[in-house]
Amino acid sequence: MTSVDRPLRLVLFACAIAAMLAFATRAAGAELPVRSLTIGKHKLVAEVATTPDQRSTGLMHRFSLRPDHGMLFVFERPERLSFWMRNTFVPLSIAFIGADGRIVNIEDMVPQTETSHWSRGPALYALEMRKGWFAERGIREGDAVEGLPSRAGSR
Repeated sequence: MTSVDRPLRLVLFACAIAAMLAFATRAAGAELPVRSLTIGKHKLVAEVATTPDQRSTGLMHRFSLRPDHGMLFVFERPERLSFWMRNTFVPLSIAFIGADGRIVNIEDMVPQTETSHWSRGPALYALEMRKGWFAERGIREGDAVEGLPSRAGSR
């Protein structure tokens, strides 16, 4: 192998790995159902994670989110929820949502950290969007989210 071949092989290897990660990310996201939600006059599309495996993977290993797209986590019963950003590369904001469909609280989260972000009370749902999405639209605690499924396992 010449000195020119080695850097070229490294670049090709890195490109192959990036392509496989992109394909795996798209494939994982494609498996989740999507749901249209509305908060006030703002519409969004959310992938819906209802199983423990789907919820534990969440938006990990993704490098971008489309505008007005996010992920809705649906739990079996209302409880205090905690999220972190391990292996998550996109800065996110999370809205914890009660069983009544109202936002309990919103937290901004830093990528690739294990800092816990808690709901301030019982929540049945958590909605992750690009960081700042809620603030940019004036969405805050107490606002209603329309279009939510009734519980985990619902489509």
